[in-house]
Amino acid sequence: MAETITTKKFARNVALSVIAQIISLSVSFILTLIVPKFIDELQYAYWQTYVLYVGYVGVLHFGLLDGLVLRYSKLDYDEIEKGRVLSQFLFMLAILLTIITAVVMTVLFCVHGTNQTLFILVAVGMLTKNIVTYGSYMFQITNRISKYVILVISQRLAYGCIVVLLLVLHVNDFYWYCIADLCSDCVAIFIAMLFNREVFFGKPIRIGGALKELQTNISAGIILMLANWSAMLMTSGAKMIIEWRWDELVFGKVSFAFSVSNVFLVFITAISVVMFPSLQRVEESKLPSMYKSIRDILSPLLFFVMAFYFVGCWILEHWLPNYTQSLQYLGILLPIIIFSSKVTLLTNNYLKVYRKEKQMLLANAVSIAVGIALFLLCAYVFNNLYALLCCVVFVVMLNSVLSEIFVMRTIHIKIVKDFFIEFAMTIGFILCASFLSLWVGFAVYAGLLAVYAIINYKSILAIIRRIPGIR
Repeated sequence: MAETITTKKFARNVALSVIAQIISLSVSFILTLIVPKFIDELQYAYWQTYVLYVGYVGVLHFGLLDGLVLRYSKLDYDEIEKGRVLSQFLFMLAILLTIITAVVMTVLFCVHGTNQTLFILVAVGMLTKNIVTYGSYMFQITNRISKYVILVISQRLAYGCIVVLLLVLHVNDFYWYCIADLCSDCVAIFIAMLFNREVFFGKPIRIGGALKELQTNISAGIILMLANWSAMLMTSGAKMIIEWRWDELVFGKVSFAFSVSNVFLVFITAISVVMFPSLQRVEESKLPSMYKSIRDILSPLLFFVMAFYFVGCWILEHWLPNYTQSLQYLGILLPIIIFSSKVTLLTNNYLKVYRKEKQMLLANAVSIAVGIALFLLCAYVFNNLYALLCCVVFVVMLNSVLSEIFVMRTIHIKIVKDFFIEFAMTIGFILCASFLSLWVGFAVYAGLLAVYAIINYKSILAIIRRIPGIR
């Protein structure tokens, strides 16, 4: 019988995951704020292009791994039929190796120069990233968060240490930083194999049963995979269009802004990792109140965190003067952390628990359709990068609202008023960051925060009361 999730157990899992993400945050700090200081802008732009495209290689398991998540998240590791899971891993390897062979052959004959190197590295990432995901999922779905933490820490430390070594050696070529990423994947794969031996090296089931299992897993997971990966298009789709429409240096500066905003999402990701398997084991009657409680804490906390943008800009202007333009882009993009956090932590996990993957996909599909149309219009008709970035925020906000509407209908709660308040705060922040001087903008946004705190004083008090030593 699967272990029941208690509040204490959930808090412990969150704490462990946060520890892992603190390490990840430290590495992200190096990658985001230190590397651009020591390599030239063009090499940084190529490296960010690799990061962009390697982020999509997870679609190549075609929903197989997502199917495993949906079907086995209520089981402990000892309860899983190892041979059945192993057979799925072997199928995934066969599919990946076939695709990689085709990609490498095409690249060798059809692509030349820097792009050839870049896409070969992405092809290698197709294999390593998916194996890491498989091993990571085995920890997450069976609620072995301590093992997951070991994997994350090992991977990120390896990446950070190699990057620091490259910086010490004054390595400027982007491909070495890509190789550092792939080497860190290899470390993660070793950890995953160490603690999941039976699902990597055991005896698979017979081919007939394995094919039926494959069909079941892909059928269960394909919609969830499309929903998850289509969500990436809301931001990375915009980045692709920027790369196509503008030059590499502009793309590099915009990517820097996206990277800094992603740093703010680290801790949300930490909690999200343990949220789904935990929600799977919570009594259904408690899910609506839990949703409202988490949401009431999350939004005020993130709006407060955004105030650090103004202080951070002052620091970054002195540290990375070549990326001053990126800070203007960041002022527009930063509010996506509010809406991305709610989708990552709450709406997606709740929709998965209630098996509403089709609603997830519908929300993402509508948002992407609107987004791509707006992105192309801004890029090729108006030739306005700032308008395109504003559209990114709008599309992420639209996706969050649509997803929450589906959740509201499922668990029967009302939070419509919050939508308008959060929209007003978002517009206020962007105006302060874009049109006011740094410290005037900070003062005006602080005033907006004070008004927001008065409107949401109950949620603010709930956050304060959760601080140790305060009653």
